[in-house]
Amino acid sequence: MIQSTIRPNILIHLLCISALFVLIPERSTSQSTGPRTEFRGVWIASVDNIDWPSKKGLPADSQRAEFIRLLDKHAACGMNAVVVQIRPATDAFYPSPYEPWSEWLTGRQGLPPSPYYDPLAFMITETHKRGLEFHAWCNPYRATFSIGKSSIASNHITRLHPEWFLNYGGTRYFDPGNRLAQEFVTRVIRDVVTRYDIDAIHFDDYFYPYRIAGKEFPDQESYRKSGTTLSLEDWRRSNVDSIIISLSRAIKEIKPYCRFGISPFGVWRNIDKDQEGSATKAGQTNYDDLYANILLWLKNGWIDYVVPQLYWEFGHRAAPYEVLLDWWDKHSYGKPCYVGLGIFKAGTNTIWKDPTLLPRQVVAQRNESNVQGSVYFSGSNFFKNINGWADSLALNYYRQPALIPPAAGLQVPRPSQPEFSIAGNEESSGKIIRTLEIKPTAENELVKTYVISRLGMEPSASDAGQIIKIIPVSQGAQVLWEIPAQDKGRYRYYLTAVNRYNLESKPVDLDSQAGGFKGDR
Repeated sequence: MIQSTIRPNILIHLLCISALFVLIPERSTSQSTGPRTEFRGVWIASVDNIDWPSKKGLPADSQRAEFIRLLDKHAACGMNAVVVQIRPATDAFYPSPYEPWSEWLTGRQGLPPSPYYDPLAFMITETHKRGLEFHAWCNPYRATFSIGKSSIASNHITRLHPEWFLNYGGTRYFDPGNRLAQEFVTRVIRDVVTRYDIDAIHFDDYFYPYRIAGKEFPDQESYRKSGTTLSLEDWRRSNVDSIIISLSRAIKEIKPYCRFGISPFGVWRNIDKDQEGSATKAGQTNYDDLYANILLWLKNGWIDYVVPQLYWEFGHRAAPYEVLLDWWDKHSYGKPCYVGLGIFKAGTNTIWKDPTLLPRQVVAQRNESNVQGSVYFSGSNFFKNINGWADSLALNYYRQPALIPPAAGLQVPRPSQPEFSIAGNEESSGKIIRTLEIKPTAENELVKTYVISRLGMEPSASDAGQIIKIIPVSQGAQVLWEIPAQDKGRYRYYLTAVNRYNLESKPVDLDSQAGGFKGDR
């Protein structure tokens, strides 16, 4: 039976709670529970087998087991998203009509996994099963990781269209000024968004490559043929702008809820070059060296979130963490900003042996009004637990689950309130054990998870509700839910639905059918 009647005194309380859920800022924080909404992501790098798979050519069963181990570790540490590299060098961790299988998956580019399976479909399913988002991380322009050493399949695009590519520093890249190359990359991304149930497309910092001292990127002939009146530098920035626009349009045409995120190098521009730049002395910057004008993309709404890579400590001589954190907080232009944190640097020198460093960075991030979370590089480092940082996140800072913040100003409706019934309610071994039957929502609601939250019987205006359980839709309609018996009469519990836009419904009172577990009124 679906919940249909609510007694008047419960209704009054529920209306008050609904107002709290709707009106309290999304990132309302209490010292004991942390933010209700916070992006908590981790990069899982496949290039050169950094994180997954641990080595080339593992049997399919071993690949799957390794990925599940990574997911379980990150879920236990409180993460709510993984950013998985599926296209490291114009290759694929899925059956692609455009690009060959990755050598880092099977040992030889073009060779499918054995026994055969679709790694991307598998990874997405397992990720969503745990209530995490899956962000598909692609490298836009790297085509051959190491010239003369990398395995190159006969159908690789560098063999089919060698005129599209330029060699620089031992790596082969698409020429960003080649429109056909841009169209090809857009087709590849369009295919992924169309065929796979991803939550976002994610690009890192490699557009034009980082400068090599004494060597100029060899695109002068392409520049000359373009006939542009722009300077070489402005032409390069325009080339990068073009593919960002193309990708943004393609993604939104297919799945409006699928986000497009960029993780740039941590410094947009030094202040000695531009008064809008940061008070830093970085040797290379996004604008001047990688030709990535991130601020323009944010201002124009071409990207949905930004993750600057702030892999420096407080007080760094050239790029202090606190300076850049504050700068990005003031330059996100209404888009979600998450900071990239360098857990990989744990223990590498005296500064990074300080067990308080990463926790202080998390606290500093939470104190900024527009920074909404963190992403950690990279996944396998959590098993090392150097400085106890993985434990610190799991047991303290990320102890309570958090929802991913929705983007500001979304012009889409919140999902409808979920409907449920109580299929079972018993008390055993100091716990009240309930079984919820949640009615499936309409497909156009795009609901991805249900959330059980609790509030004190007399919630304050600053209490947004503590998340107790996040339930992926893929788990099915029947949900077991345990409550400590001592909580009887101290808390009320609520059910909400969250959709693919990360918008949360108004709450439904779970106590209205709880068989007498009502507390004092």
